Amino acid sequence: MPLLDRIQTDMVAAMKSQNAATLDTARMIKTALQKYKVDNPTKPLDEAMEIQILGTLIKQRHESADMFRKGGREELALKEESEIKLIEGYMPAAPTDAEVDAAIAAAIAETPGASLKQMGVVMKAAQAKLTGKRVDGKALSERVRAKLS
Repeated sequence: MPLLDRIQTDMVAAMKSQNAATLDTARMIKTALQKYKVDNPTKPLDEAMEIQILGTLIKQRHESADMFRKGGREELALKEESEIKLIEGYMPAAPTDAEVDAAIAAAIAETPGASLKQMGVVMKAAQAKLTGKRVDGKALSERVRAKLS
């Protein structure tokens, strides 16, 4: 089922159950996806772009929660964190540590003379192996750097 259809179904269910938090979050996600479609009429909204948009929304919520905490607004920080959990429900599963290690090992094996200077090449190959999974680029970068050094 396409993500927009799934979100629409969840919105209807949230309206029926009068769950305002779920409804607001689903509307926010749908708006972000629809905005992409309007802003980029020639580019299709594929799964990779959906993951990227959801990742951006999660990152925004993390930053907002941090700012609310610094400002002494714990209740708003908790609201942002609950939105993060709801958004993550639409994201694909994160790869296991074993899958990440296998992808890094395969990427290093494919790269002749892999060293820290070729970290970008190894990163690109590792990310290609983990396509369809939710990968944190920063964590992957740290793991690749540790394997190459």
